Amino acid sequence: MKESSRKQGSISPCAACKLLRRRCAQDCVFAPYFPADEPHKFASVHKVFGASNVNKMLQELPEHQRSDAVSSMVYEANARMRDPVYGCVGAISSLQQQIDSLQTQLALAQAEVVHMRMRNMPSTSDRPAGTGSPVVASSKFMASQSKSFYCMDTVDQANMAESLWSY
Repeated sequence: MKESSRKQGSISPCAACKLLRRRCAQDCVFAPYFPADEPHKFASVHKVFGASNVNKMLQELPEHQRSDAVSSMVYEANARMRDPVYGCVGAISSLQQQIDSLQTQLALAQAEVVHMRMRNMPSTSDRPAGTGSPVVASSKFMASQSKSFYCMDTVDQANMAESLWSY
């Protein structure tokens, strides 16, 4: 409906032309992306990028990419208005810090769940004969493994001395 009224000549200027106080031509590059009912979009983009830069960027892009480019410019301009130094990079950094914090909290909660499960396991006196607590069983396994590694290391060291002299 806006397009048809634009072609007939009885149109209201787009938000860009209204802000820039100029006549909105039928082939205005801003009109499809900055409608008259959303003046805040162009105002922030204009303040951060400037009208001529936005015009150049839009002219250089194929039409199918312009809408995405305008969305990105509006997002960046609004971020720059909130945080003039870092813009959207500041928002991304803040979100990354929140993710790191939440991952730490999740790891602590998971460790607490494991700890509580271990505490709620039946004691060794409640288990059948020959089985101990999982912690004791795993430490016994590790001890037996370390003994076999120790033996292998000893053998390897003896063979290593002989092999060094043979070269």
